[in-house]
Amino acid sequence: MKIKDMNLPLVFLNPGEVCITEKPVLVKTILGSCVAVTLFEPVRRIAAICHGMLPECGGKGCGGCHERLKFVTCSIEHLLDKMRERGVKIGSLQVKVFGGGDVLLNQAKSVKATVGRQNIEAAMRVLSSFGLTPLTSDLGGNRGRKIFFNTETGTVMLKKLRKTTVDNSL
Repeated sequence: MKIKDMNLPLVFLNPGEVCITEKPVLVKTILGSCVAVTLFEPVRRIAAICHGMLPECGGKGCGGCHERLKFVTCSIEHLLDKMRERGVKIGSLQVKVFGGGDVLLNQAKSVKATVGRQNIEAAMRVLSSFGLTPLTSDLGGNRGRKIFFNTETGTVMLKKLRKTTVDNSL
């Protein structure tokens, strides 16, 4: 099925934002080194997605921090808290994870862990700490991704973006 044929309201999710809804919408986001995690409760059809930019906040006490959603660990914990507040049992969630590409300059050749790799590790660590294993994922590599999350069904459509090149001669 094509995106335009879905007849759902489109919501664009920016970096550092989350969307939690019980309404059918199509959430679109574009990922480079950032990581998006989708959560879907299939019986009650409650859906959530985050778009984390950096791995973790460094333990600054995210509770009241206005920047907490830009961090992968904090944004996932926020989603899980909001799902629990809605009466969702964490073990019933369908989890999917995307992004974490090495798309910044020439990071893929770096020995040091790139932002994308650190974001992936942070996401998987937090999910594991809650006993959650992703049903599917598309992580790493050197290409960005565009994803569409259907909050009515929990499905995610993915399009890999073309590789970008950097002209170092400038």
